[in-house]
Amino acid sequence: MTQVVSESSEGQTNGVLEMMELLCIDVLEEEEEQVLQSSDNTEPTQFSKNVLRKQRHWERKLAARKSKRKEEKLRRKLNRCSGHSEQLQISKRVTKAAAEERLAEARTNGVKVCVDLSMSHRMSDKETSRLAAQLRRLYGANKRASRPFHVFLTSLREDSRLMAECVRMNDGFLNYAMERTERSCLDVFPQESVVYLSPDAEEALEQVERDKVYVLGGLVDESVQKTLSLSRAKELGVRVARLPIDEHMRKTPNDKNFHSKILAINQVFDIMLTVFDTGSWTKALDEYFPRAKGYVVPQNNGHDDT
Repeated sequence: MTQVVSESSEGQTNGVLEMMELLCIDVLEEEEEQVLQSSDNTEPTQFSKNVLRKQRHWERKLAARKSKRKEEKLRRKLNRCSGHSEQLQISKRVTKAAAEERLAEARTNGVKVCVDLSMSHRMSDKETSRLAAQLRRLYGANKRASRPFHVFLTSLREDSRLMAECVRMNDGFLNYAMERTERSCLDVFPQESVVYLSPDAEEALEQVERDKVYVLGGLVDESVQKTLSLSRAKELGVRVARLPIDEHMRKTPNDKNFHSKILAINQVFDIMLTVFDTGSWTKALDEYFPRAKGYVVPQNNGHDDT
């Protein structure tokens, strides 16, 4: 506290001194201008060499003082900008360090979320690029999360087109704090712990549990082939669940009568993060389910789910 008061007093003292210095300069300049004006009103014949020399001397002093004032103002401005820049840099370093610490903790104790990339060979070049972008957004959301997940990318071949696109599109992809493996999700996790998320599943997911592994089908399919993720889950022989959209949202009328429950993997991931953090499906779906999909959370529905 003493240091803060001292710094504040010192800043006020410096400010007062600067104001007094500027006032003194202004007074001197006014006097000098009056001398120059009175000299200008004098007939040329009355000028002596001494008067001319004094006039040139005052002019030089006046110009030097004006230049000094400009330099001082510029110096103070640069100092303020420099201090602000340093604060931003410190803030960024602190934020980055905190995110890295949270991600490190998640790799030990976080909920496990796996992106199954075994179907990536089905995608076109355009779809592959879109999936690479979704993985970037997913990782960004996880870095910002207060309680991030432990993320796995399974069935990702090092020589695959998707891997090459992820490296090309996403700066620092190889250093992402997530696990990459060419193995299948069942080669990494026990079958009984896996919950495969599919919009076509009958069972609605009720909560995000720490002892489960939630698998997202890593697939962008512009042709909208139905039940691909459901078929993959049945192939693996694991539990399948869907987001509880029907339970917490309602269809909204639109010109095209369009309603879809198919989401990008980063959108599903955002919803899962929010549910785990808040315990509320209503809040998560209201915030991250795209309105263009034709569903909304009813307002003032009279309860806050858990």
